[in-house]
Amino acid sequence: MAERSEPGTPVTPPPAAGEPTPTTPAGPAGGPATPPRVLPWLLVYSVGRLAIAVALVLLLWIVGIGSYAGLLFGLLLSMPVAYVLMRPARDRLTEALAARSLARRAAKEDLRTRLSGGEDADADAR
Repeated sequence: MAERSEPGTPVTPPPAAGEPTPTTPAGPAGGPATPPRVLPWLLVYSVGRLAIAVALVLLLWIVGIGSYAGLLFGLLLSMPVAYVLMRPARDRLTEALAARSLARRAAKEDLRTRLSGGEDADADAR
């Protein structure tokens, strides 16, 4: 006899033999967990890169390299400096984007499974 779940609770069948198991962690209700938020890390990284570029341009202007040369050298120097200094934020942003991609892929597969096996699941429940 099949076990019944509460209304509104998604029922996910176990993976068939040979199918890969989903790699997204389960949330508190048994559904997929919400992936990390991307926007805060994107803002931290973008503002950090901009702040480094502005600081280097200002430093070069204070030193005496003004005009377009200071602006261009400041922008060129900000690239490797930001690459080194912004590594933790960049890594977190990459992890959040990868987790978001995994969650979307799992949700898409879940939807495909429910749509293709929807008639069979309804017949089994009756």
